[in-house]
Amino acid sequence: PPELGILNSCSPGQLEGLCSFLQLSTCPEPSLMRFCSWLLALTPDLSYTSAAVLAEQLFLRRVLSLTQPPSRHLMAALTSFCSKYSHPFCRVLVAAVLREPGEGAEQTKLMCELVEECLEPHSVQLVLSQVLEVPLSEKLLPVLQAVLGRQEVLPAGLLDLLVLTLCQQAPAFATSLSYAKVVTAVLTVYPSQVS
Repeated sequence: PPELGILNSCSPGQLEGLCSFLQLSTCPEPSLMRFCSWLLALTPDLSYTSAAVLAEQLFLRRVLSLTQPPSRHLMAALTSFCSKYSHPFCRVLVAAVLREPGEGAEQTKLMCELVEECLEPHSVQLVLSQVLEVPLSEKLLPVLQAVLGRQEVLPAGLLDLLVLTLCQQAPAFATSLSYAKVVTAVLTVYPSQVS
């Protein structure tokens, strides 16, 4: 709808207010999916800041409160938003999930699925750098596994940081099968860079 052009002329504060007024954070998931499909057709594209505000307003509460796999409507909305605005999405949502205490099994599974199927290569690198900024935990190892499964070419500095982190954390994960899988994946995907 042409009315969506207003999203490009709002300041971040105005956009937050608009999202709140429209109750986008709690709208039914089929409506959320339709709204995200409209965002894909919006021209010009949303600015980085506007996309980050929308990522937070549309998805943050929903994703952090997941206790079971996301519905197909929510997954479709996430996938379509990610396909166009993966960088701001990662900055907002992945960062929030990584900061969440506890197991967060559904959030971890969702992050793995997005990494494996939706994110652009530069966003996969962003996810990896975000994971390496927080203390490594059993919850995050599947995310590392998903990143390595993409077999993306990583900048030397990021790969060095990954290897260094894995080496430093080895004693803490001495009995972890997930950790062993991550180390094996690093050695398999990047054999020439790891001595």
